[in-house]
Amino acid sequence: MNLRAPAILLAARSHGETAVIARMLTEEHGLVAGYVAGGRGRQLRPVVIPGNLVEVDLRAKSDSQLPFAKVELVQSRGPWLAEPLPAAAIGWATALTATALPERNPYPTLYSALGALLDAICNAGSARDWLRGLIAYEALLLRELGYGGGPPPAEAELEPLLEIFAAQGPLIERYLLADRRGDVMAARIMLYERLGRMVR
Repeated sequence: MNLRAPAILLAARSHGETAVIARMLTEEHGLVAGYVAGGRGRQLRPVVIPGNLVEVDLRAKSDSQLPFAKVELVQSRGPWLAEPLPAAAIGWATALTATALPERNPYPTLYSALGALLDAICNAGSARDWLRGLIAYEALLLRELGYGGGPPPAEAELEPLLEIFAAQGPLIERYLLADRRGDVMAARIMLYERLGRMVR
């Protein structure tokens, strides 16, 4: 695999002393993974943050080899990771996508929707302005992977949206995260608890 494309960085797992294995979503090639040398170093650490928009250059000698990846920052989500609620939402959306999608299958609708959702999380005035989008993104992910998923909720108030968000959780756990690590769903539980504090 040899490609250069914009990508949303979804996950970065430490590998060896200084490298990371990054999982990224591209519009035309879907989910791709690459070995980023020096990914934990001072220069690249701010780049390989889940949610960041990057330009990725992937190179592999064969299809069976994990590609080497070079990443350049296009748009950072770093400033919002200091805020508990946006950080939890970004963490959940990226972890869900990285875990649920198969590699190298294009999902251009999901790529566009995730980019729009991350923009909303970072730029909206409050959670009620992006929670509807998050619920709609989860439903879209269910539909794209063949598990149904309802239309976006019409509700705009936070409390009814939280009820819809809670009701969608078992579907995601059963269909998208079956036989996967439980720590992914833990990110959603943490987000739900933080959102719940806003209506108490």
